[in-house]
Amino acid sequence: MARYAIGDLQGCFDEFIRLLTRIRFDPEHDRLYLLGDLVSRGPKSLEVLRWVLANQHCTRVVLGNHDLHLLACWAQATSRKPDDSTLNVFTAPDADRLLHWLRGQPLLIELDDYLLCHAGIWPGWTLDAAREHAREVETQLAGPGYRSLLAGMYGGSPGWDEARQAEQTRQRFIINAFTRMRFVNAGGELAMAFKGERAEKGFLPWFDWPQRQPLGKPVVFGHWSALGIKLGSTAIALDAGCVWGGMLVGLNLDSGQLVQTPALRTYQAIGD
Repeated sequence: MARYAIGDLQGCFDEFIRLLTRIRFDPEHDRLYLLGDLVSRGPKSLEVLRWVLANQHCTRVVLGNHDLHLLACWAQATSRKPDDSTLNVFTAPDADRLLHWLRGQPLLIELDDYLLCHAGIWPGWTLDAAREHAREVETQLAGPGYRSLLAGMYGGSPGWDEARQAEQTRQRFIINAFTRMRFVNAGGELAMAFKGERAEKGFLPWFDWPQRQPLGKPVVFGHWSALGIKLGSTAIALDAGCVWGGMLVGLNLDSGQLVQTPALRTYQAIGD
């Protein structure tokens, strides 16, 4: 059995199938871990969702920010854009089945040797805290209160000490940390306006924060296409921007081997 983690698909279904072919993925014996943002921007979000649901016996996913936005649009917690590439998901005959399944997926997967999430783990949290906060949001998202959770995830995010005092701001911070975080400032506040490889002076990648809590195992994440592939001892990044015309990246979690397949075309210009 082999285990593979794969970075952001964002609807790039054809590249996904090519990557599975390259690694000779065996659904009866191998396991896939998809690092969030299954949907959006690329042309085949519906096909991705259908494939993953049909292969959930061998595939696990964590939720990304685009997956949560898709759920928010479906739940009418926010509005859809007219040019949204996921509009065909909402009109599909199996839309409700797909999206009820999607809202039951986690923010954090913990393996014996890795932690998997979409954007990262806020560096001020211990592993016990990260696990607790992920479960809080996952429980509400999978339960009857999911609409209020999705409606409340938009807006500014104060620092953790302030955010945790109220349920809505606490859950917004948790969602932002697991699905949108890239940089933090010296006080650990999220700086989500910066999307490139570098930010203004005074901001650091979350995994370089000096007071970062030790987690005991590497965090494998996607989300940060400008950062690209990073193979560190405590942080492993696997989003190489397939939807922008880059590469779809997979990592064999057992051997450490990287496998990549190029985008068939540029689906969206960088910055759009």
